Amino acid sequence: MADLFDSAPRPAAEGPRPLADRLRPKRLSEVIGQGHVLSPDGPLGAMLAAKSLSSLILWGPPGVGKTTIARLLADETDLAFVQISAIFTGVPDLKKVFEQAKIRRGNGQGTLLFVDEIHRFNKAQQDGFLPHMEDGTILLVGATTENPSFELNAALLSRAQVIVLERLSLADLERLAQRAEKELGRSLPLTGEAREAMLEMADGDGRACLNLIEQVAAWKVERPLDRAQLAQRLMRRAAKYDKSGEEHYNLISALHKSIRGSDPDGALYWFARMLEGGEDPRFLARRLVRMAVEDIGLADPQAQGLCIDSWQTYERLGSPEGELALANAVVYLALAPKSNGVYVAYKAARAAARETGSLMPPRHILNAPTKMMKEIGYGAGYAYDHDAEDGFSGQDYFPEGMKRPVFYAPPERGFERELKKRVEYFAKLRAKRQGER
Repeated sequence: MADLFDSAPRPAAEGPRPLADRLRPKRLSEVIGQGHVLSPDGPLGAMLAAKSLSSLILWGPPGVGKTTIARLLADETDLAFVQISAIFTGVPDLKKVFEQAKIRRGNGQGTLLFVDEIHRFNKAQQDGFLPHMEDGTILLVGATTENPSFELNAALLSRAQVIVLERLSLADLERLAQRAEKELGRSLPLTGEAREAMLEMADGDGRACLNLIEQVAAWKVERPLDRAQLAQRLMRRAAKYDKSGEEHYNLISALHKSIRGSDPDGALYWFARMLEGGEDPRFLARRLVRMAVEDIGLADPQAQGLCIDSWQTYERLGSPEGELALANAVVYLALAPKSNGVYVAYKAARAAARETGSLMPPRHILNAPTKMMKEIGYGAGYAYDHDAEDGFSGQDYFPEGMKRPVFYAPPERGFERELKKRVEYFAKLRAKRQGER
């Protein structure tokens, strides 16, 4: 994958050069964005100041300058810059790269090996870098758009520092646009609103922004175009969304936490972002049911049923009409009282079940369908609750010798206020009944 200012050979001086090539930074101080890593207090700034650059994994979205930063790091540290792509490079190619690096090392020069799309190498190929990193033959700088925790093996990650690069802000893109206008020698033929719309279309991708600027600058128009006219000439870029990758999990996490945080507007936004990215509404319907069970529970017993109903409505109507039913569920869940009381109780009960192994239930609550079972005490002393005063016997239902735990502690929110009263009522009555025995 090419980057914002990648290292492809430059065309002849007399030939046309793409705007991205003409604006390629010559120094790290010229890189737009990524101040959090390039500033003197940032990780890369600190490494350069100490003249101690380590192997790196540059993780970030497309068009934020990964290749540019790698090339300029090599320039700053007087290392030979070698670039390969995991898409086009096999084991024989890697062996040649390592041999050439060894020769350079023998001649007193180090090598910064930049590996684009490093996550596309399999585990064995990734392991192949390790000995050459350890003996100093190469300083590895890998670039990836995928989460390194999932895509790179632990051995490689332990020998490299992960540097997180961020998508460019609108302010960053505006600086890029101003730099482009200076290079072009003219202003873009856009109104203020249209200019902002163009930057939004770039979606934080500097390379995409320069491509859009190059298109717009080539138009011959009599007066600046407004937002509507721009939209007729340019297609909006599809939002970055991988239904099986990092962005998928980021957005469903954002939706879940917005609902948990009782923010219907935020929840609707992330719900819409996922739909716009092509997410399967059935996946969202399933996750909404999960949210109702985990974060609302018995604080609003209707929430789970409403989610199931909205799911069934979607199945009957299909898209796009059925998605409105799911949106209703999103808003309902966001505004419902929240409780994880049953969720916490369930996890505590599972932990207790694992710890207590195979303890038998107390004999008084065991059925005794045979004479032998009656003779050994099965069912002896069982009190039938419907025959007891208040319909409650107060008997102990935990294994003999096990201290009675408390798993469910309902908070005073929503319907669980009523359940809390019931829990306290039965606890008081249980203590009374057991005290009478």
